[in-house]
Amino acid sequence: MMIEIDFNSGEAIYVQLRNQIVLAIATNRLQEGESLPSVRQLADDIGVNMHTVNKAYSILKQEGYLKLDRRRGAVIAVESRKREELESLLQDMKLIVARGICRGISKEEMIEVVSGIYDYFDGNDEEEAGNDEEFY
Repeated sequence: MMIEIDFNSGEAIYVQLRNQIVLAIATNRLQEGESLPSVRQLADDIGVNMHTVNKAYSILKQEGYLKLDRRRGAVIAVESRKREELESLLQDMKLIVARGICRGISKEEMIEVVSGIYDYFDGNDEEEAGNDEEFY
């Protein structure tokens, strides 16, 4: 599993780690039932404190992206929480749309961006993962 942390980012390391794992699940680079590295191993691999990785794993567990198994460690296990997720996304999207409106982005442009993101995840090329230029 390839994780890249930007130590100069204003975003917390555990948030970056959580986000990269969610993106890897969405792009099928991580599959249901696949084990993640142990907290100690991932912390060593990316050069962060074990508590940072543990916090990211705990959040992913709370959000229903993984389960913790005594024998296999952290395992990808995406729970279906569609209703709760839609409610959460609605709150997030309200702010995103408001920001777009403030910047003069039209409804059609916003729909095009979202549609492009869905297309990206449907036909993801691992080499282009994270390349935002293809969304607009």
